Amino acid sequence: MRITPLSLLISASLLASSAFAQDTATVTGIESEISIKQTEYDNSTRILDKHLKEENQLQTQLELLRSRSTELDKEKNQALDAMNEMYRRLIDDPTLDISTTQSRYQKAVVDHKQNKDDISMQLAAIASHRKDIEQIRVAKHTLLNTLESLKEQLTTARVERLRNEFTREGTLEVNHTINCKRTETLAACEQRGQQMGLQKATKRFVDQIFANLTEERLVEPKRNMAGAQVQILSSHVVSSAFSGQGNYNVNLSVTMRGEVNSSRLCNLLSVDNHYCSEYGTPLTAVYQPAYGTTFSDSQLTFSNSADNSATVQVSRLDEPSVSNYTMKPVASNNRVITTNDNNKQVELTLRSNVYDDEVFIDGVSFGSTRLVTSLPRGVHNVEVRKLGYKPYQARVDLNKAQTIHVNLVKKPESIAAPTYTREQTEVTTRQVNENINVLNENVQTAVVVIPAGKFKMGDINGNGLANERPVVEKVIANSFTMQSREVTVGAYEKFVANTGYKTQAEQNKGCAYYLNGEPVWEANLNWRNPGFDQNSNFPAVCLTYNDAKAYAEWLSGQTGQQFRLPNEVEWEYAARAGTETEYPWGNEIGKGLANCGWCGSEWSNKRAAPVGSFSPNAFGLYDTVGNVWEWTNKESGESDIAVRGGAWNFAPSLARASTRLILAPDFRSNYIGFRLVRER
Repeated sequence: MRITPLSLLISASLLASSAFAQDTATVTGIESEISIKQTEYDNSTRILDKHLKEENQLQTQLELLRSRSTELDKEKNQALDAMNEMYRRLIDDPTLDISTTQSRYQKAVVDHKQNKDDISMQLAAIASHRKDIEQIRVAKHTLLNTLESLKEQLTTARVERLRNEFTREGTLEVNHTINCKRTETLAACEQRGQQMGLQKATKRFVDQIFANLTEERLVEPKRNMAGAQVQILSSHVVSSAFSGQGNYNVNLSVTMRGEVNSSRLCNLLSVDNHYCSEYGTPLTAVYQPAYGTTFSDSQLTFSNSADNSATVQVSRLDEPSVSNYTMKPVASNNRVITTNDNNKQVELTLRSNVYDDEVFIDGVSFGSTRLVTSLPRGVHNVEVRKLGYKPYQARVDLNKAQTIHVNLVKKPESIAAPTYTREQTEVTTRQVNENINVLNENVQTAVVVIPAGKFKMGDINGNGLANERPVVEKVIANSFTMQSREVTVGAYEKFVANTGYKTQAEQNKGCAYYLNGEPVWEANLNWRNPGFDQNSNFPAVCLTYNDAKAYAEWLSGQTGQQFRLPNEVEWEYAARAGTETEYPWGNEIGKGLANCGWCGSEWSNKRAAPVGSFSPNAFGLYDTVGNVWEWTNKESGESDIAVRGGAWNFAPSLARASTRLILAPDFRSNYIGFRLVRER
């Protein structure tokens, strides 16, 4: 009997399907849209660069006009003096010709006035140009977010297409022949032949699936990692026969469906695991921040003083310490990162018997008591100072939440300054600036110590924007303190209630929000009503750069400490917290680890989240990834300002540690807030 060659007959459900064609059309459509948006973005970049060059030219011309104004003013004064002198001479000699002197003065006045008019016109041209630049910048940021969002959609579509291609159904017909063993019965030989036929059918089915993958070149080298399997839905013998030579031939028709470990699809496509999290649990690892050792000031010595007394006790915590958090498992190169209890932060509360003292922890000023702060577990040097009092000094082994009651004692050889106890708080009204009169009240803000050090600033991993390059090594010579959370609605409410301050959104045309990927201004939106439901623990948004600075000035006046917006170097150093990855936990955004667009949290693409809803980084800072963009301090001589950190409605790729968006100082939206640093 002649054996028919192995044949593979795949039904249309495997080789061609409207569903799979639709998958490819979706991917192709998104790729086409990305190409269009990329072109628009590149054009906007060129237009912006052109406008910036034109603005520089206008500024240069303005400086020349201002320089000429000085010369013309000098010439006008000299011409006036000359004409006055001629008038005096004219009294003695009426025949004197003064026309030349008059003409000189007239020309000097005309030239001076014309130059003043030119300066006014130049300023108007620059102001108009600035508005154009601001609009182009906002449009460019919108295009960038749209572009990055389309890339998110493209990756999701690619993963879904691959999953569908792996799980498609098909029917094939296969011929298989075996030699019957002398020791087996005909029934056993028949059963073995059919079983081996099924095995060959499933192998051929898997081969055909891989051969027909749209991204076969990318996936095939990782075939052994795919976990691809075949489920036999049905099979029947089309024909079978025994030959005289002891061979058994069977023709099988088998209907099968592919199966794949869907959590591995992302690895096959070399994309972030969070795109596959809905299909199953990715490779497990646990992210925990690793806190550094304590930091001390070598110029200070600390000892227990016999003149000071303090009691240390466990206090009831109003909020959890920065170490009390849980994290969802995320992939980290198959390596499990273990936790270390010594790296956790512990809450320390200090109270004293005087008003307007100053607390130093490890040589860094933390403001006055009552102070509540979080510090790394371990030994810390604590000092409380007050003019006219003996300093309190202690070395505290901080292993659990503690409250220290400090009793400062007056120096007998000096006259102490007037002091107000907690029961006799001084109440005064004073002016912070020309727009803000404040009523003194006790204000507290949670801060963490950012240690001195150095780091690489910019696009370390090559995934960033042009304005993130080149990568530069920066040195932070001294430690500083930074608010652990973004300034909240509740905190800003205290400021407004205390000062009567009105934000620029409340004074002008409201606040911007995203609608269908475009920023839209709505007059009734402001920090009280940002367009989504919020409470006092949400980050304050719809605030301009100047609104943030006004709050910093008020807080400085209330606490006696200097608060300000961080500069970009300080912000990125603090956000990186000793890492060189895109995010504090690695180079993948993961799922549910931050509040940004398509990041998998309950707030993503909906609204801001309450501050501190996610785990802090290694320095104890919350929400440096996503939630809301944060204003940084304006550089000297610059007109515009950078916001950092990403937001709840911006793509994950824009929430990296080095991402920078440049905005005008009067821009406000419901996705921009701020946090402050405190000077030493």
